[in-house]
Amino acid sequence: MDFRSVAEAADQTRNTLHVASDNRESARIHVPELCKLTSSFCFILKEMAALFVSPHPDDFRSLLALIAAEFSSSSPRTLTEEPPASLGARSRPILVLDAGDGDAVLSGAGAVSWYLANQGKRAGVDPKQQSQVWQWLSFADNELTPVSCAVVFPLLGMTGVDKKLQQSSRAELIRVLKVLDKALEPRTFLVGETITLADVAVATAVLLPFKYVLEPSDRKVLTNVTRWFTTCTNQPQFLKVLGKITLCEKMVPVTLNTNPPPNAKAANAGPAGDPADATANGPPKTEAQLKKEAKKKEKLEKFQQKKDTEAKKKTQPSTEKKAKPEKKELGVITYSVPTAAGEKKDVISPLPDSYSPQYVEAAWYPWWEKKGFFKPEYGRKSISDQNPRGVFMMCIPPPNVTGSLHLGHAFSVRLWLMRGETTLWNPGCDHAGIATQVVVEKKLMRERGMSRHDLGRENFIKEVWNWKNEKGDRIYHQLKKLGSSLDWDRACFTMDPKLSYAVQEAFIRMHDEGVIYRSKRLVNWSCTLNSAISDIEVDKKELTGRTLLPVPGYKEKVEFGVLVSFAYKVDGSDEEVIVATTRIETMLGDTAVAVHPDDSRYQHLKGKMVLHPFCDRKMPIVFDDFVDVSFGTGAVKITPAHDHNDYEVGERHNLAFINILDENGLLINVPPPFLGMKRFEARKTVLQALKDRGQFKEIKDNPMVVPVCSRSKDIVEPLLKPQWYVNCTDMGKQAADAVREGRLKIIPDHHLKTWFNWMDNIRDWCISRQLWWGHRIPAYFITVSDASVKPGEDVDGHYWVSGKSEEEAREKAAKRFNVSAERITLRQDEDVLDTWFSSGIFPFSIFGWPNETQDLNVFYPGTLLETGHDILFFWVARMVMMGLKLTGKLPFKEVYLHAVVRDAHGRKMSKSLGNVIDPLDVITGISLEGLHALLIDSNLDPLEVEKAKQGQTSDYPNGIPECGTDALRFALCAYTGQGRDINLDVNRILGYRHFCNKLWNAVKFAMKTLGDNFVPSEKAQLCGDESVSDRWILSRLSAAVGLCDAGFKAYDFPTITTAIYNFWLYELCDVYLESVKPVFAKSEEDSTSQRLVCRQTLYTCLEVGLRLLSPVMPFVSEELYQRLPRRRPHSDPPSICVTSYPDTEEFCWHSAEVDRDMEFVMTVIKTIRSLRADYNLTKTRADCYLQCIDAATVSQVQKYSLPIQTLSYSQAVIAVAAEQPVPGGCAVAIASDRCTVNLMLKGLIDVEKEVAKLMTKKGELEKQMEKLRGKMGKSDYKEKVPVKVQEQDAEKLRQNQTELEKVNEAVDNFRKMI
Repeated sequence: MDFRSVAEAADQTRNTLHVASDNRESARIHVPELCKLTSSFCFILKEMAALFVSPHPDDFRSLLALIAAEFSSSSPRTLTEEPPASLGARSRPILVLDAGDGDAVLSGAGAVSWYLANQGKRAGVDPKQQSQVWQWLSFADNELTPVSCAVVFPLLGMTGVDKKLQQSSRAELIRVLKVLDKALEPRTFLVGETITLADVAVATAVLLPFKYVLEPSDRKVLTNVTRWFTTCTNQPQFLKVLGKITLCEKMVPVTLNTNPPPNAKAANAGPAGDPADATANGPPKTEAQLKKEAKKKEKLEKFQQKKDTEAKKKTQPSTEKKAKPEKKELGVITYSVPTAAGEKKDVISPLPDSYSPQYVEAAWYPWWEKKGFFKPEYGRKSISDQNPRGVFMMCIPPPNVTGSLHLGHAFSVRLWLMRGETTLWNPGCDHAGIATQVVVEKKLMRERGMSRHDLGRENFIKEVWNWKNEKGDRIYHQLKKLGSSLDWDRACFTMDPKLSYAVQEAFIRMHDEGVIYRSKRLVNWSCTLNSAISDIEVDKKELTGRTLLPVPGYKEKVEFGVLVSFAYKVDGSDEEVIVATTRIETMLGDTAVAVHPDDSRYQHLKGKMVLHPFCDRKMPIVFDDFVDVSFGTGAVKITPAHDHNDYEVGERHNLAFINILDENGLLINVPPPFLGMKRFEARKTVLQALKDRGQFKEIKDNPMVVPVCSRSKDIVEPLLKPQWYVNCTDMGKQAADAVREGRLKIIPDHHLKTWFNWMDNIRDWCISRQLWWGHRIPAYFITVSDASVKPGEDVDGHYWVSGKSEEEAREKAAKRFNVSAERITLRQDEDVLDTWFSSGIFPFSIFGWPNETQDLNVFYPGTLLETGHDILFFWVARMVMMGLKLTGKLPFKEVYLHAVVRDAHGRKMSKSLGNVIDPLDVITGISLEGLHALLIDSNLDPLEVEKAKQGQTSDYPNGIPECGTDALRFALCAYTGQGRDINLDVNRILGYRHFCNKLWNAVKFAMKTLGDNFVPSEKAQLCGDESVSDRWILSRLSAAVGLCDAGFKAYDFPTITTAIYNFWLYELCDVYLESVKPVFAKSEEDSTSQRLVCRQTLYTCLEVGLRLLSPVMPFVSEELYQRLPRRRPHSDPPSICVTSYPDTEEFCWHSAEVDRDMEFVMTVIKTIRSLRADYNLTKTRADCYLQCIDAATVSQVQKYSLPIQTLSYSQAVIAVAAEQPVPGGCAVAIASDRCTVNLMLKGLIDVEKEVAKLMTKKGELEKQMEKLRGKMGKSDYKEKVPVKVQEQDAEKLRQNQTELEKVNEAVDNFRKMI
């Protein structure tokens, strides 16, 4: 029995759409056309939609539809009863849609799941993705399902047990899954960055194998498939349908559990069936069938007893030869040699058998730090001395003191260090005003039940310093763990005295110049924090309509996403003007109604007033161009004190600005009963009061964006507050001009549009924050005790003076008002400066500005700024503006904007989602329980903790494996080619850990080959005696050096990682090391000269390859480099990190001709290997005759005969001219248009046995082709079978035909040997 026929018995589904009309006629539409149809049927999927599924828990077809329904925007009712015969559909799942004038019926798993998935936007976001989803659906249907059924159905007792068929089917299943495993290697999901129908279809197709067939040893081989399957089945939508999946431990016959799927709510549940019944619901079984099934069951029980007996025998002692133990996974090896901190690591002991991050990364960083390798003073008398190689300076984007680095901080400046430049990477830490204050306030309340006001300002700041001293070094520890080459003696904190002095100086200079000024304007206000917040701290939450949101300080959720319409009465008439708002409580602060000047509906109301219903306020009707005539009634309520657009209208028309909210969100300046109410409680009260007065009109859903404070989750309010502002007009123009004129370069240049958009339209910057933690603003309000001086107002800048101390400020004030200092009373502003203000002067404040210091003269301006593109405006632009303003110089020459690291699904990393990846967890590994524990220790609310736990369980069901620092760094460099954002998959990082292990083994083998007494030449150079393999690998090494050099200059890190990876893995390990084994296998006397040259070449590859790798993988490169002998032991640098980086001047051996020759040779080798595989020559070596088209090719083959012989496992390689005959008994394959491979098989294989095998194969192919032709020849084939399936059938037939031709050719070749 063919396993495909088993599958066909299980699946009688025809993927068609039936639209039933009154006369019961129906039209059939093929599934691919659903792409066009689903948009037409979007309106159908309402409460009347019904999904008929099988009640059987293992019916993967129905499970596919059920899971797709979970992703749908509107789930249908689920029924497990038999569908009505009138529907004309033969098999479940069936989706019945109420189309109004008749039922639309979808039948078949493919059609139903596509429709439902498309409703939930899971069928691909564009035509390309939709096509890819279709291809995976086809793969599931035609490749996975038949072979899965063939293996699983006998275990479930649904078909007879044919051991031979089952074994071959199982082997075929593993083969197909390996194809899938390879496809999943670089991906988290099959199509795009989120789950699509492709994942649902393929996951349900492999569901039964994972439950009943794939044992732990199988899953170990299929690591990517297992990881992906576990990720999918832990998604909430899968869990709701499938529950928790128990994976197979041993493949044995199964007693069926016929409970329906968890979410299949049956109206009238039909009899339980098997998966075959699920797809072809036939008539009740006859008595004969039931007897036959009973016999099958009895046989299965006997089979199980036999298996149990065999299992017992295995547990008893046996004298038989033991099987080889399975190969162990990479284990944890620790470094145990006692080494004092800062002392050099032991490099005398032998290297461990395999790579282990814990062993490799131990002890190196303290030694690097103690030796001063990362200090610009290293290797020179003074940093002021002229360095012909130049100076490189970069300051780190100061991370928040509040917690952990994200993965974007893993940038390396080791390249410039190795280039010999005077290099400084200056570390620092940001005091993070709001974030830090929130953390400490929550800690205080949690541990002591106190607020900051209970402590008082001075004591609270002491608490923050205590917390900073206790927790703040975590970030520095992480940076060291990442191997960052930072000069820790120059580490700075933005609240340090040196930097605080610079902040004061910057404010005072800019204030005295009038660039900083006082003004009362609308700000983003957080009532929970009692502070203004910056735009970057406001999250824009998009709502599609009515939504209830939690708000701090409110027990019940608050309604948003609705538009309330109400009427204002026109003074002196019976007319009314209808306006609408999403914030009805703000109508208490309305001071006008606005209409468009050209709106004919309101021309007669010019000069008229409307009456406020809750106070005696008359409000003008103003005419303004900002009003959209087409929106609503064309009339807009104006609340100048609580809306940014209304503020500008109020300014233009000189309206009253009435502030109705205090800092805590309580209503002020309003009449009873609203006075003193909380803002969102007033929302309900105002609405009811309007209804009572008969002025309420309607309420309806309204898509909108709600501003949410990212720190407190409070709803942000626009609030009028007197604040300090920086006039950015001139500074913004200078910053834009610097880029336009090429003095400042932004990389990559697709960010230029954003830069110019911001700089050319820049607004003044609010720098006041109503916090206690931060740099208190050095500004003082002046009160003069002199009758001749009138009292000042808060917003009057003339009454504000700045100074480093109160005494300095008093002297300034006395001079300004021409009075004695005794008559001056000062009150310092309670507010602190925006954290970005101190960060904006970071590039020069760290060097002691405004004082002239050696560091400032040498390292400012800096060379490069590297940071995330998400803070291009918030930090980069402000550094450029303030650098130009305060120093007259740009703070750096180039800005490299790295991608923002997101999770594997493309989501921004957020603690509440549970997807924030701590670099330390990736480096050392962490269990799922450990991840959960970190959430409990965080400042998240309990509800958010549970949500985050679900996110962690979904993304990391088995925790995060230990990857090591080097793998993490390499992955981040390899990822940066993705564009604006990095979707980081931990499994890909783990893949680079495996690369480290391959690297480790290669160097161990090579060092053994070099021998203990090997002495490298003093300089890497060609001697002229190199073999063709030596010459080729040196050419490839030079090419890698060139690619790395160009990559670093262009900040093209993927080019660098690809060049290094390819050289080590595919060129050095796969080709060169294998090709030179015969050289070292010969006795010393046979090849002394050749052996010596080969050793020197190998050493050059190792030493230069490790130097290329060092900036990206510092730990493993140092560990291995320290084991190599030195060219000049007495003068070579002590560490790889201060060894020169390879350049193209020294390594100039790249030869395009050699590369072309070797490319041809590798084609020949691959052809020979393919032939050997075809004839199963696993260990036997055969003679190989290479028939060449011309004398040049003959010469080339002879030149490379040793590498060809070695790498193709041939007995001998003989070049034959085109006119020369080739001995009989050879298998033939064409390598290229210049060379044909003839592999001698005569005498090496049992010809008759091989012919018999091929004849069997021929019979199988002919049977399959006959069956396919029969299927395709049916009269209704073209009409009934989807186009995609027709194409696949044609392709399968073509493949079978090609395979049959090859079999016939092979049979002919074998018969010639008989």
